[in-house]
Amino acid sequence: MTGTVKKRQSKRNTAVARGKKLTADGDGIVASLARRGRSDEAKRPLAENELVIVTGMSGSGKLSALKAFEDLGYYSVDNLPIDLIPAFADLIRQSPETNRAALVIDVREGSHLDRFPEILRKVRRTTSTRLLFLEASEEALLRRFSETRRPHPLGRIDTIRRSIQSERKLLEPLRNIADVCIDTTNFNVHELRAHINGLFQPESGEKNLLISSISFGYKNGVPQEADLVFDVRFLPNPHFIPEFRPLTGQDEKVVRYINRFPETKEFIQKVHDLLLFLLPHYVQEGKSYLSVAFGCTGGQHRSVMIAEKMQALLQADGYQVKCLHRDMPR
Repeated sequence: MTGTVKKRQSKRNTAVARGKKLTADGDGIVASLARRGRSDEAKRPLAENELVIVTGMSGSGKLSALKAFEDLGYYSVDNLPIDLIPAFADLIRQSPETNRAALVIDVREGSHLDRFPEILRKVRRTTSTRLLFLEASEEALLRRFSETRRPHPLGRIDTIRRSIQSERKLLEPLRNIADVCIDTTNFNVHELRAHINGLFQPESGEKNLLISSISFGYKNGVPQEADLVFDVRFLPNPHFIPEFRPLTGQDEKVVRYINRFPETKEFIQKVHDLLLFLLPHYVQEGKSYLSVAFGCTGGQHRSVMIAEKMQALLQADGYQVKCLHRDMPR
């Protein structure tokens, strides 16, 4: 009996200690918010209270996203314990100066993460809150962990691949309730920042839609991320002209050859007109990025030329466009 009493007393002491730590952390946040409010008071106009919670896969760019929010004027916190989120939201709502904030939560929360959906529902009753989920393909995450040589947060026992697979399964409930999901597989840091700016800047307009113009070869399959796919194999193939075979659709000789045919110019014009019709409607429906893929047999000549031409046309229209050549020889 005595041993049982001691164990219970020890658990109560641990709980009290944890409570004191959470209170201290909360006081620190209050003080920091007050200091931030005083220093930023004259820097930007007041906006409606908003909390953005960033979550997602390790290696998907959550800290880069948080930095982008900080540059937009959001008070930013990494790895805030989820039990403090309601109190943090109250501070944001009650502060007349610091009225926008962003925070990161992820698998570092461990088993506590199961309670997050209920905490999110509670916070949304009083504070405008958006959940942003970042993800990337398994191969992209493996490459990023290899480049940074950092361990996966789930531990060092399993391989990185298995840890990524376990993490994706653990985070699936959060992905299902996210307001915005961003696949960062093909994003660099600057493109992710531009994408977040387009989504969360108050003055953002319809042309902040980020467009990827992708070339590919059908022999390697259609890109999984493609929203729209156009088959350009009906155009004459430069591959059958020996002098063009080692070149790509970026070479001026190949471009001039493909442009010689009237169907090329007609196709480009019709697709361009179609996209100019579609893009505002996609934005209106809440789409923030669009992948348009052009495919030829090998992904070396025709698709490359068309993808680059479409990038140039849409950029001239004021859209943000990046061009990716999946299968073009390097």
